[in-house]
Amino acid sequence: MSLSNTEATALHERSQKPHTVRLAAASSIGTALEWYDFTVYNIMAALIFNHVFFPSFDPLVGTILAFSTYAVGYVSRPIGGMFFGHLGDVLGRRFVLVATLVIMGLTTALMGILPGYASWGIWSPILLVALRFIQGIALGGEWAGAVLLSMEHGKDNQRGRNASFAQVGPSCGTIIGTGVITLITVLLSADSFQLWGWRIPFLISLLLVFFGLWVRRGVGETPAFLQLEQNQNTTHTPLKEVFTQHPRALLIAGGSRIGSDVLYALVVVFTLTYVTTVLHLPRPLALAATMLGAVGNALTVPMFGALSDRLGRRPVYLTGAVLAMIWAFVFFSLLNSSQPLLICLAVIGGLLIHAMMYGPQAAFVTEQFPVRVRYAGSALAYTLAGIIGGGFAPLIITSLYKAYGNTLAVSLYICLALLLTFFSVWQAKETAHQPL
Repeated sequence: MSLSNTEATALHERSQKPHTVRLAAASSIGTALEWYDFTVYNIMAALIFNHVFFPSFDPLVGTILAFSTYAVGYVSRPIGGMFFGHLGDVLGRRFVLVATLVIMGLTTALMGILPGYASWGIWSPILLVALRFIQGIALGGEWAGAVLLSMEHGKDNQRGRNASFAQVGPSCGTIIGTGVITLITVLLSADSFQLWGWRIPFLISLLLVFFGLWVRRGVGETPAFLQLEQNQNTTHTPLKEVFTQHPRALLIAGGSRIGSDVLYALVVVFTLTYVTTVLHLPRPLALAATMLGAVGNALTVPMFGALSDRLGRRPVYLTGAVLAMIWAFVFFSLLNSSQPLLICLAVIGGLLIHAMMYGPQAAFVTEQFPVRVRYAGSALAYTLAGIIGGGFAPLIITSLYKAYGNTLAVSLYICLALLLTFFSVWQAKETAHQPL
């Protein structure tokens, strides 16, 4: 069904392309908030939650329990992926992005006022898990919409770069989250930080929500979805179509994410525990290394996304996976030196390699699905893989180290996850130069 001139004009007016800067901000703000929340939670899980919510266990066991609550946020993501993915293909991308942003900010703020185990007993960690679960549902619907917002508004030959805007959000969120916590730890004594200072970063997430809502007001619905609506070609059962008509795409897109998630968990999450608990080095050193690595990651993710527009998604992605397997062993050699510069190099190098996979990832995943089920398919692939990759990675890494007392088992686990990603990307067709 072709559009008349009047309909085409109306469609153009409704989907006026926003300025690139605003589009990038609108796409990345949700994932920035997501990873601000996750970074704050990760750091507190590694440093504080074992005392506040799990005080009756030894430090390493308490940390493992804290990381278990971290995993809950990933387990609930597929629920959000299915629910919000359905809404995104039926009602539109923009509607879902507003809802998920508000839910994420509110649940994070509530964590900041949650009483500890000393006040509420067992109900305290139970409520923490419940908030994590709700937060994960919102996160499950955010990523795919953020990617599609920028990719479907842009040009076909810039999809890798535009889709990577959402991928910059995690590094920005990590930088802001780590920076806020670093500042608070400098201003407060260790006792004050553990008593009440750790709550401040959770409450600050509300500021990111208000900014995100303001930015997204200036970005309309994507042209691709508007044309589906105009042609009455939207689907009422996107989830059913994904599972019945695109199972191979779902497996490839999901498998492509696992390795990068596990690498990120090693470099960003486990580093804090390893440097402070195993090497007994100062907490600010681990936080500084994470911030420097996140800056490098944020700067290079769009570069690798743009590079995938020229060279293809697969070559850039596969190169990153191979280098990451090597770095899984180099990483611990650098950390075990206990030298600040080498520790920073370990984290920075790991996150630069991560950017090689993360840059083209958003476009690669979403390009596996046709437009009518693109939101649901991308959200499902991303969230289901997140359980296997990012959700349980900190728990598995910490448990492997506790069980074997060395880092070899951890490095082998990282390599296994990266091999799965390598195989998934290898099996995919190149999509960079195909029409969207």
